[in-house]
Amino acid sequence: MRLSSQPPSFGLITCSLVLILPLFGSCHPAQLSGNPSLDFMEQLSHSSVRFNWRNVTCYVCKAVFTIVDVALLSDANEERVARAVGEACIRLHLADEQVCRDIIELFRDDFIRALQESFLWPTEACAVLVGPSCGKFDVYAPWNITLPNVPKPPVKPPSPPKPGSPQSRVLFLTDVHWDREYDVGSAADCKEPLCCRNDSGSPNLSRRKAGHWGTYGKCDLPLWTVENLLKNAAKAGPWDWVYWTGDIPAHNVWSQTREQQLSELTVISKLIHKHLGPNVTVYPAVGNHESTPVNSFPPPYIHGNRSSSWLYDQMAEEWAPWLPDQALKTLRYGGFYTVQIQPGLRLVSLNMNFCARENFWLMVNSTDPGDQLQWLVHILQASEDKGEKVHIIGHIPPGLCLSSWSWNYYHIVNRYESTITGQFFGHTHLDEFQMFYDEETMTRPLGVAFIAPSVTTYVLLNPGYRVYYVDGNYQGSSRLVLDHETYILNLTEANHSPGAPHSPQKDPKWTLLYRATEAYGLSTLFPSDFNRLIGTFINDDPVFQKFWYLRYKGHISKPCKEVCKTGILCYLRSGRYDDLKQCDYLNGFKGSLARAATKTLC
Repeated sequence: MRLSSQPPSFGLITCSLVLILPLFGSCHPAQLSGNPSLDFMEQLSHSSVRFNWRNVTCYVCKAVFTIVDVALLSDANEERVARAVGEACIRLHLADEQVCRDIIELFRDDFIRALQESFLWPTEACAVLVGPSCGKFDVYAPWNITLPNVPKPPVKPPSPPKPGSPQSRVLFLTDVHWDREYDVGSAADCKEPLCCRNDSGSPNLSRRKAGHWGTYGKCDLPLWTVENLLKNAAKAGPWDWVYWTGDIPAHNVWSQTREQQLSELTVISKLIHKHLGPNVTVYPAVGNHESTPVNSFPPPYIHGNRSSSWLYDQMAEEWAPWLPDQALKTLRYGGFYTVQIQPGLRLVSLNMNFCARENFWLMVNSTDPGDQLQWLVHILQASEDKGEKVHIIGHIPPGLCLSSWSWNYYHIVNRYESTITGQFFGHTHLDEFQMFYDEETMTRPLGVAFIAPSVTTYVLLNPGYRVYYVDGNYQGSSRLVLDHETYILNLTEANHSPGAPHSPQKDPKWTLLYRATEAYGLSTLFPSDFNRLIGTFINDDPVFQKFWYLRYKGHISKPCKEVCKTGILCYLRSGRYDDLKQCDYLNGFKGSLARAATKTLC
């Protein structure tokens, strides 16, 4: 705890404002300055609607927070604190007035509990919002995990499997974001962060209306679209197994309750089990939207009503048909687990909320929450000793994590590069990847974090899902990803039947958008292949523009040129947040790239 002569309201108000900023209308194009050098930001931070602190000077930022804090020095009452933060939210135009009031009420108790031992001064708050030139923010101090004193085995470059070797076909689902209040015909353009709902109003000449199967815009999906996907995925089987990396609820983060979150977890879990069948094992991971308040995942040492046991216990109950008892035990403890998929292949499912800047509980202590990374090292060393290969799944890509967490994870991947043969994430809603290189030279590619596209449309996307083809179950298998496919529901076609353009198709088809090896002329999807692909993106712009089109699941018209392209290439190379920042400054973005990337809060 930081000692302070100030009443608790001083740090609490400042910190509360800092932490609620990312919550309002996540996943919507940010308002940018007219500077053409920031054009790429509109696409990279495609998933962010927040107050634009880049337009605020350091002096003004500090003044705003100081005024709010000083105004409350005489009264640390919780209700007064909540009202003050709500008023600040409204006056800073962070969101609609009712959304501001609802979100402050929802977050109040967790903030009070989490921040009693953590205070931010205006200088530190503005260092977060405006940049390091405005102050120093050292709450997330550097830390290191401990690696076993065991020499790293010699690295053997992977070889493609022999023709005819078995392959595993893996279905991958992420970012479902089911909106139980989706309302066909409602306004698809509204002032709230989430539209196409029964309270979004009616469409008019300037406001589009919500389509039957989904809508391009600030809209999530109706349940019937999710169920249609699962029916089509079942027909497209059989599947060897399924990875499912979270984010079940919609983006109405200001009005969610625990009861609703648990209900939606139950409904989607049972639908997946129903349609994919009892013989298909699903391996889930925890998303940042599963909790309420959103992003609120206290470390395991927090007990009682403010802990996450209400969520993890329900997950363990719903996922018990898929996971063994030992996996359910660690799931209940911290939202992570490990399980053997097949002899020779192990899965680790990480709770990536323990690396997220938006998880305000980490303000108290961000050092390896739940000892999750130290636990991961233990699992990987045991797998190395046994000759097992390991796949890692999680929600938030590690390159978008807190710097120290991301650095330690990168270090682990380097040490166990011969054991970790697949990394699979979601969260950004886009079809992309991030590279890992050897730490000594940062030139030899040794890993790829696959980032799969979302099921939801949020924002301006077709619904989609991913299929991975993995080196199969045989002696000496590399267990590496050999290929992947992306399937989409084309909403332009699905919402308009042939011959009846004002009526939706009754049973729309999910179609193959592309197969990676065919689209990019690759033989496999090994790390070396992706590294060469980035080189192709640099030298062959039509191939890069194809990637740009596929990144948005086939629904984008604006090309990505010059500065935009440079920014995206930085992002693809950066499996570690520090690398993203370094690439950022080397290319003259002055921190804009890193800030844009980490604003993706889908």
